[in-house]
Amino acid sequence: MNDAQHYLPVLQTGRWFAQLPAEFSEALLRMARVRQLASGEVLFLRDSPPCGLYAVVSGSIRISGQSGRGDDAREALLVLLPPPQWFGEITVFDGATRTHHAHAAEPTTLLQVPQAELLAWLHEHPQHWRDLAVLMADKLRLAFQTMEEQTVLSAPLRLARRLVVMAEGYGVQGGKSGTRRVLAVTQQELALMIGISRQTTNEILKGMEARGILRVQRGGIEIANLSALKALGNI
Repeated sequence: MNDAQHYLPVLQTGRWFAQLPAEFSEALLRMARVRQLASGEVLFLRDSPPCGLYAVVSGSIRISGQSGRGDDAREALLVLLPPPQWFGEITVFDGATRTHHAHAAEPTTLLQVPQAELLAWLHEHPQHWRDLAVLMADKLRLAFQTMEEQTVLSAPLRLARRLVVMAEGYGVQGGKSGTRRVLAVTQQELALMIGISRQTTNEILKGMEARGILRVQRGGIEIANLSALKALGNI
């Protein structure tokens, strides 16, 4: 059994991996290599060459970009990816460079399926391209939803909905492991993800805390009442 097999129980909590045909899921595990990253360590940067498909099995990965140059540069934090998120599939399809930066938000363990090996396997088993496309389609749905919310919703609604999405593992988890109670995210990171100031984020969170919906912790948020949080976000 290779090292990647040890993480099968984590991967099986993910809806995409759990629903894969056995031929594909077993092949991914055979090809996978375990990667360990320290907090803040770079996995890849925007415009880096393709390096394969990844799965987070512990810790989290910070996907970000940057707008502007020099003193006007601003970070755009898109998402924090927790287990059992798979990512990196775009460059498997188009062979182009990476679209964003990926860093470890904390000590993180990943499985990496190397680009060349994965492409060679898919060439021999082309029927499984559709299975990989489903992974990308899930991300596209979430991206469209986020774009719409950024345009039409108030800051409190956007924040409530982002917390719900994070608690539900960005839609990738299912069964009894389908929600997480404690989110490893700072107020600054939440502010960056939804495009508001840290002060506004703090004020909104304090209001939620006063209503018993959540508890603000050092470096994290504990969801105390997910149903109330959903109601606050009109979900």
